[in-house]
Amino acid sequence: MKVSIIGVTGYSGLELLRLLSNHPAVEIVSIHSHSQNGEAIDRRFPHLKQLIELPLEEVDPEKIMAQADLVFFAAPSGVAKDQALPFIEKQFPVIDLSGDYRLKNPAQYEKWYGKTSAPISALEQATYGLADFGLPKNLKLVANPGCYATAAILSVAPLVKQQLIEKNSIIFDGKSGLSGAGKKLSEAAHYTEANDNMSVYKLNQHQHIPEIVQQLQHWDSEIPAIQFSTALIPVTRGILMTTYCKAKAGITGSEIREAFEAEYGNKPFIRLQEDQNFPCIKQVVGSNYCDIGTAYNEATQTITVVSVIDNLVKGASGQAIQNLNLLMNLPETTGLELIPVYP
Repeated sequence: MKVSIIGVTGYSGLELLRLLSNHPAVEIVSIHSHSQNGEAIDRRFPHLKQLIELPLEEVDPEKIMAQADLVFFAAPSGVAKDQALPFIEKQFPVIDLSGDYRLKNPAQYEKWYGKTSAPISALEQATYGLADFGLPKNLKLVANPGCYATAAILSVAPLVKQQLIEKNSIIFDGKSGLSGAGKKLSEAAHYTEANDNMSVYKLNQHQHIPEIVQQLQHWDSEIPAIQFSTALIPVTRGILMTTYCKAKAGITGSEIREAFEAEYGNKPFIRLQEDQNFPCIKQVVGSNYCDIGTAYNEATQTITVVSVIDNLVKGASGQAIQNLNLLMNLPETTGLELIPVYP
């Protein structure tokens, strides 16, 4: 399959480039930027020298559709909602890594992202691409999940789907490396602010909240809301999500463990930890894995789930390629059998 990447100079776009360049069934035929066109990408990013020598091009939908079979949008939110429309109108396959097509309700997008939504006609064609749960056949528009959302949803999916918890008790506490904030400069991302520090941000305001709620309500419409907090930690990559919820009366620790094993036992990119062992960020960096550990406190009826992902791989580009594999009817592990980088 021939693919093009729009927004290739961002962190997720560069990660797509790295992973797709080693995918056995993919050829990258063009790469596109909105501000850095006309030169070879290895001039801008020397780590790509002698590896990727494609020129950065302007976005020309007709030209892209003439030479590629699918296009990735790795641009910030607010770009694909407009620039993907020519592709969507012609039923050309699109995988969008931004939040522009994740939310079905335009008012929700406008509330949480502060921008005008994509047209309803386009939103209706999009499928939320939580890759570990598969994709419908003949799909043309995949809305790739957010990084926090991926770690959060995977941490509670078995509990929600099997209705093992009190519906109003879900609390997510996410901690992310600085690459999750993208390349745009901010005071919080300055070395002097981030090093040796941890800071909470967007409390109850993070844009991934509505997509988490939307997916959980897809499985159980009676879930009313979630509590969600996010913090920056001084690492480059990775998310550690600690999730708390109350078990229903009579639920045992063994039932909780069995729920996770039944849901994830055959999922190639989800690795369940042994009892009372909890994952750390370092064990997934550079990979498409989500590692999960669980615990149950019978005294308080509190379930704790710890999930870790690399925000740029499983939380963005790796999951996008997993979705590509599903669209192509390839084994979903194709091009993604990556040993995590350690130390």
